[in-house]
Amino acid sequence: MPRRMYHDAALAAAVHADPRPASAVSRGVGLAGLAGLLVWIGVARAYGMDGPYAGLMNLVACALPMVLWSLLVDKVHRHPSTGLDWEHPQPWRATLDVSLVKLVGLWTTWAGIALIYATGRFYWDGNYLFAMWCFTTAAPWLVAASIPYVLWLDRRLVEPRDGAWALGAWVTHTAPIDGAAIAGHLRAWGVKAFFLAFMLAIVPPGFAEFIRTPTFGILADPVRLTNWLITLMFVIDVAFATVGYMLTMRPLDAHIRSANPYAAGWMAALICYPPFILMNEGGPLDYHPGTADWTYWFAGHPLALAVVGAVLVGLTAIYAWATVAFGLRFSNLTHRGVITHGPYAWSRHPAYLSKNLFWWLSTIPILSTGSLVDMVRATVLLCVVSGVYYWRARTEERHLSEDAHYRAYSDWMMRNGAVPRFFQRFIGRPAPRAAAT
Repeated sequence: MPRRMYHDAALAAAVHADPRPASAVSRGVGLAGLAGLLVWIGVARAYGMDGPYAGLMNLVACALPMVLWSLLVDKVHRHPSTGLDWEHPQPWRATLDVSLVKLVGLWTTWAGIALIYATGRFYWDGNYLFAMWCFTTAAPWLVAASIPYVLWLDRRLVEPRDGAWALGAWVTHTAPIDGAAIAGHLRAWGVKAFFLAFMLAIVPPGFAEFIRTPTFGILADPVRLTNWLITLMFVIDVAFATVGYMLTMRPLDAHIRSANPYAAGWMAALICYPPFILMNEGGPLDYHPGTADWTYWFAGHPLALAVVGAVLVGLTAIYAWATVAFGLRFSNLTHRGVITHGPYAWSRHPAYLSKNLFWWLSTIPILSTGSLVDMVRATVLLCVVSGVYYWRARTEERHLSEDAHYRAYSDWMMRNGAVPRFFQRFIGRPAPRAAAT
């Protein structure tokens, strides 16, 4: 047998003997959402629809195909992980008291979130104004819709007394305090409140920028083409992420199993987002002073611009792909099922890895427009920024490792993942082997 054929056969046998753990989300979900999103983007560009309502329609075009695929093809509502029993619904009178207490807890949570939004000045400035308009417009409809939804859902829940019920029971003094359940409920809604406001705030500007950018002659200009494609990747990423924060629903099996309970995890994540972000202009981790971007250093060299631009687009595509792979389930600081396909078959943290590589290549901090001190400072600060994302990754692993399925995936990744194996070879450490069966 030729050496090449022998190698392929051995590799196939190894993969069969050590299969990748199943993913909580199918590939079809993300592809369906991507198809709907691209169709709407095409329509919006054709008719020049670049306003905020068109940006919101981009979310609908992304979400609706994913919901339909999840229910009709994957039938996720039948998954045991939903905690729903469709065959034996309870009479509505049997769960009415639980539902009413749960509604009290849910509305108390929303009232607390509204108070935080009203108090935070930054929520009423700049792009956040759009997010606040969305929330104030949707609030009456959500309150009204929550009543039939909770009444309907509780009849089918195996255990309807969840965190919202525990909070409502505490408010109404109808049951002993369950501090753990209340804390878990508030952490989950804290994640949604913080990140959904941010995501909605950045939907319209990114969408408008892509729609408005003229494309005449763009193929002859690698810089324009690179920036346009990168903007498209971010439009895709933002749409999927926003939908993920919106549709945390049990019938879609997209509910939050748990929110990160560790303070270090929250700190590592929050310092990467406004208003706590440390990397912004003028922030303590701003590595940009004394640097210039890749277009400056490679100006006048069309081939170099094209090559570097292609790599940057590829890195951004991996970043967006990592979000698309979640389908309806993207969210920071939460466990909503373990994703093992797409770029997560190569690395446990493909988004963080591609994002940081993008920053290093696009900035090239070892080249400075200022002094040697500026060069050293920029390089050290970007190292710290990358260290922050390593910290985020480790805190996420600590949280997710409480799930045996994630531990199995993590172990498989260390044995088979391209990125972990590369680093193992780089440091001279042999890859671990699968346990014998």
